[in-house]
Amino acid sequence: MSQDPMSAWYADFFTELPNVFWRAAVPPESTSAEVDFIIRVGGLRPGSWVLDVPCGSGRHTLELARRGCRVTGMDVSAEAIEYARRVAADEQLTVDLRLGDMRALPADVQADVAMCMGNAFGYLEHTGTQKFLADLAGLIVSGGALILDYGFVAESLLPHLTLEEPPMTFGGVEAISVNEYDTANSRWLTAFTFRRGTEEHRGTSVQHVYTAAEVTRLVTGARFTDVELFGDTDGTSFQLGSHRLLLAARRP
Repeated sequence: MSQDPMSAWYADFFTELPNVFWRAAVPPESTSAEVDFIIRVGGLRPGSWVLDVPCGSGRHTLELARRGCRVTGMDVSAEAIEYARRVAADEQLTVDLRLGDMRALPADVQADVAMCMGNAFGYLEHTGTQKFLADLAGLIVSGGALILDYGFVAESLLPHLTLEEPPMTFGGVEAISVNEYDTANSRWLTAFTFRRGTEEHRGTSVQHVYTAAEVTRLVTGARFTDVELFGDTDGTSFQLGSHRLLLAARRP
């Protein structure tokens, strides 16, 4: 059986135009609040080791490094990694930034906290997600933490479901999106067109939709314990209609 061509859609999706768009779309105060949450629930201190995968353009990786953590960030986008490296060099931050796929985690990393932020948790097919969590468990030290950020959990996505979205512009890049819900496979598909002047990039993102209970089963199936579900970075409990799921769990 041939592999679904959409199973690694992200490998060539995150080029400069989408990266510029999302770098501008998230305000600095959101990153600060998310890093506050990561430090608090992960029990991080200056000198703690953190694995951020995929790290995108490094907004969490770089902020954690500013706060004294030792961070390894990995992403499949060469443009994003080069951007993060430039920022780190400009700020004289010591950060381990690597080009790589989340399906092949680095074997030489041991982390107090491993995290998957920015909705990337839903990128992989089911078996790929199982392997990803198992691989993360092998890299987190005993007593360390796993943190997941997942905006496409069913209890968040479905109550607010709308297929029609107006075009948005951030960082001088316009994004036009056409959404579709693949009911048979529980996937949220978005055909994006990014434009800046005469430049254009097209790609389709795939988000696999799980319920919160299914995510918990995946995490405990990878031998994590003490699972906590939050609805936002302020520590509120996750509930139906929360705009995202933030999950924290422990590596025994």
